[in-house]
Amino acid sequence: MVPRLIGFCCSQPPVMKRRAEVVPLASGKVLELGAGGGANLGLYDRARVESVTGVDPSEGLIALAEERMAPSDRGFFHVERGVAEELPFPAASFDTVVSTFTLCSVQDPARALAEAKRVLKPGGRLLFLEHGLSPEADVAKWQRRIEPFWKPIAGGCHLTRPVTDSVTGAGFTVPERHGRYMEKSPKFAAWVEWGSASAA
Repeated sequence: MVPRLIGFCCSQPPVMKRRAEVVPLASGKVLELGAGGGANLGLYDRARVESVTGVDPSEGLIALAEERMAPSDRGFFHVERGVAEELPFPAASFDTVVSTFTLCSVQDPARALAEAKRVLKPGGRLLFLEHGLSPEADVAKWQRRIEPFWKPIAGGCHLTRPVTDSVTGAGFTVPERHGRYMEKSPKFAAWVEWGSASAA
């Protein structure tokens, strides 16, 4: 039940609108963190992307991704069970790492980002789109109040994790910072930040 609820929530129009601004920027061999559910599958530019390998710890979300795959997707996109904090790939394996609405629920965001940096080829990019801590004090206060009740019903999702600051803290350079509230979403869960990061 929880994986399908997460898959449903993460595929709503305001979320997909933001995904569509980030995912098509991927190129080459792509690793997608938290790829279960397959929400990004139709957004990759296949003229630019050679293949997409996903990792996800949820068997339910991986099954949902399998359901969403068309015959033409097989061979281009596949998802392995695993966690972002311990990626089963050699260093310098991917041209792009994509992380969309994933860092909120990993056990250790800093370790996940360090692993993303490790598996990127020289000159590779991390594309991120994540919700997290609002820059508004009043909203952040409510996020902290709601988070303990939110996590059990939302698959361990945190509301108060900083986004871009976590990426730069992991040794990435983010030339431009972007952030806004998603439309038609409760404000406590609507602040998103996104960008294209390179290893410093």
